[in-house]
Amino acid sequence: MLRHAALALGLLAVPLAPAAAKTIDIRIGHQSMCTDTYPAGEVVMHMGLLQKYLPHTGKYAGVKYDVEWSDYSSGAPITQMMMARKLDFGVMGDYPLVVNGARFQATAKERSYLIALTNYNLTGAGNGIVVPANSPVQSIRDLEGKAISVPVGSAAWGMLFEMAQDAHIPMDKFKVVNQDPMVGIASIATHKIAAHADFCPISEYMEFNGTGRMIYSGSATDIPYLHGIVVTKAFADKYPELVVAYIKALIAGQQWITADPVRAATLLSKWTMIPKEVLYLYFSHGGYLHPDPTFKPRWVKTLAFDHSILAKYAHIPPLDMKTWVNPTYMEAAYKQLGLSYAKALATPPYNPKANIDLPPELWLSGQGIKTYPSVPALLAAIKAAGSAKQKVDAAYVYDHATGLKLFAQYAYYVTQPGQPVVAYMTQGEAARDAKGAKVQTFAAAMGGDGAMATAMMAHPTSMHMGPGMQMQRN
Repeated sequence: MLRHAALALGLLAVPLAPAAAKTIDIRIGHQSMCTDTYPAGEVVMHMGLLQKYLPHTGKYAGVKYDVEWSDYSSGAPITQMMMARKLDFGVMGDYPLVVNGARFQATAKERSYLIALTNYNLTGAGNGIVVPANSPVQSIRDLEGKAISVPVGSAAWGMLFEMAQDAHIPMDKFKVVNQDPMVGIASIATHKIAAHADFCPISEYMEFNGTGRMIYSGSATDIPYLHGIVVTKAFADKYPELVVAYIKALIAGQQWITADPVRAATLLSKWTMIPKEVLYLYFSHGGYLHPDPTFKPRWVKTLAFDHSILAKYAHIPPLDMKTWVNPTYMEAAYKQLGLSYAKALATPPYNPKANIDLPPELWLSGQGIKTYPSVPALLAAIKAAGSAKQKVDAAYVYDHATGLKLFAQYAYYVTQPGQPVVAYMTQGEAARDAKGAKVQTFAAAMGGDGAMATAMMAHPTSMHMGPGMQMQRN
């Protein structure tokens, strides 16, 4: 990876001249509907972390900062606004990041830098395809000739190309319709579309509300799922210290989530429209997301692969990874925080298969999270809660094939003589591993009490709008 040596020297050696301006505008595009972006968006914004790290000495003495946060439904419009010079930073998923870098490099002089990553899932979980809950569709093969909606230009849009390539299905076999997350959710709830593909946490949101059923997880592609931050070169060259400050705020945001996922999920739910139970599925120990801002060689290779998919299917311009991926600011941030970037970079990625033997969890309303030694013990606890008329906020099990965290009521269970009961995300996955053993739905695994238990965990399908989808200044 090309080192930005001149910039690195500049961060350390540029004389601190008096500031020419009294107010510096910092304009950030983020997504309140995308959990992977939260450490750099919702958390930094609501916790005031950027203000904590912005410099106020040297050439920034006496400077006032006007931080403007703009919320978008996906990454594509953030890139449009950055190219129009209306945003300085953008927080988005892997495919939109690649498009951002390529679009900027296709111009004569404008450029963007990828300066940090926010979260990842090693195998690609987070993207997914959902059908209406009572749809007969069980696999992507059943969707050939049918309409699939997706936010075009998003990470989930890129996943569709990966899925089609892996399954050897030409993309023209599907009728792809452009719909943002809100429209896609409504389309599934009203049966106006056969399937909706989207990024995290839209699939799980629809499962949680009982309107949708996931038939495909991005983990099937086995391609890492990444999100990150891009900045315009014009802003970074002018204010490198402010770029470093944002990365320090990101790291603090990641640490805040990891320290107490239940607290983080509860507060993030108040700040966004996403229920805390869905957010816990992502941010908890054993959840989908793992924070890591560093540019591991595997992540750079993944982004290069993503670009090859987009170049092949969407005619995206070339992208020089060596000049786009810029670790200089992050290295400076780690150093200023007293952390070792080299150590963080060398830390192996978290493999979700490590979750397979984690204990299932139950979230009783008002009582927090409790763990249980086995799936039968969890099911017994759910029954006991029903008898005691206690509300169950959520119950979680782990997919025995991939280690992905699942809502218990939407999993399939395999019971083999002399073996522990294990859970699977899809019926097909369970049947493949069952080898003739019994495959049960949640209702059947509950011994006939499934309807009662599902009702206990039922949640309204109406959506409340939080402070997202609007501009905020602080």
